[in-house]
Amino acid sequence: MENVLRPLIVIGGSVVLTVVVGWLADVLLRRADERHHETPLWGLLRRCRVPLHLTLCTALLRGSYDQADLTRQNSKAVGQILTLVLIGSAAWLVIRISAAVVESSYARYAAAHRDPARVRRVRTQVTLIQRVVAAIVGTVAVGAMLLTFPAMKAAGTSLLASAGIIGIVAGVAAQSTLGNLFAGLQIAFGDMVRIGDTVVVDGEWGTVEEITLTFLAVRTWDERRITMPVSYFTSKPFENWSRGGAQMTGTVFFHLDHSAPVHQMREKLRDILRDCAAWDGRDWGLAVTDTTPTTMQVRALVTAKDADDIWTVRVTVREQLIQWLTAHHPYALPRVTTAFAEPSPGARPSDNGHGPRSFYEQAPRTGRG
Repeated sequence: MENVLRPLIVIGGSVVLTVVVGWLADVLLRRADERHHETPLWGLLRRCRVPLHLTLCTALLRGSYDQADLTRQNSKAVGQILTLVLIGSAAWLVIRISAAVVESSYARYAAAHRDPARVRRVRTQVTLIQRVVAAIVGTVAVGAMLLTFPAMKAAGTSLLASAGIIGIVAGVAAQSTLGNLFAGLQIAFGDMVRIGDTVVVDGEWGTVEEITLTFLAVRTWDERRITMPVSYFTSKPFENWSRGGAQMTGTVFFHLDHSAPVHQMREKLRDILRDCAAWDGRDWGLAVTDTTPTTMQVRALVTAKDADDIWTVRVTVREQLIQWLTAHHPYALPRVTTAFAEPSPGARPSDNGHGPRSFYEQAPRTGRG
């Protein structure tokens, strides 16, 4: 009877104690979240319930399984498994808690600052900090798990003795990976590019969607994803349209006839921009920027608050101005003018007065063919 009750008491007591402690912690976090609305930390910490329950239950079982007398023959194996689960769950709990603290700090910073550029910068740094913490905690957890095996303890001395050689070989073999790793840290804390920035890379423009320690993902305007190593942004020039502010100036070019009513086009452009919600009202203009023997180049200048709105303003101005010219001033559209060529001063005039005749016109008819 004792062999049955003892395991039930140990296992049941561990589970009950885990549930009670987890419930009390959840109640305290809920009340703290209700009292302190200025910070989301307590609400974010409630996400740690599952790893907390697992860590607490495993720790209780690990400390009391010897008294449960469940498996006399495989007690070492059970203890080893519980130790590995305890290390893994503890690492999971640490990662969750650190993520909650970092996200809470970012949320408070974003609420206190209205500058989108600074908020995007902090968001990029926060994302990479979370990844670095997760990588460090995971590495330490794996190392601790390996050291629980006696064979790994024996091999630890020889590994430490050859650590210098292994480090050199690993550094040479993983030179590209290490370069991307340090480039990711440089991007995060050097404020070169941030999550949400509008960039142009390899002729494609899009928005930075994700930054990791090794790669960067750009979402293009047609919803494609361009994945590039972060070392690209530290070794090659690229355009960052959000650097120093997201406001942009755009141009629309028209090739028109020399008789185009430029003054009336300028007034029509002003009316179009007034009705365009994407125009930010900062600046506009219309001027003749170039001429050719057959046409002149007219440039419309417009502004908007970001890259998406500048695209909307440009296509709106282009479409409505062309429609207006076609309906009210069709003569202003480019035309192809054809006329007879004037003869050179030394050329003999032809019979019809339109210049010299061709070879077939001058040749006498023979009556054949």
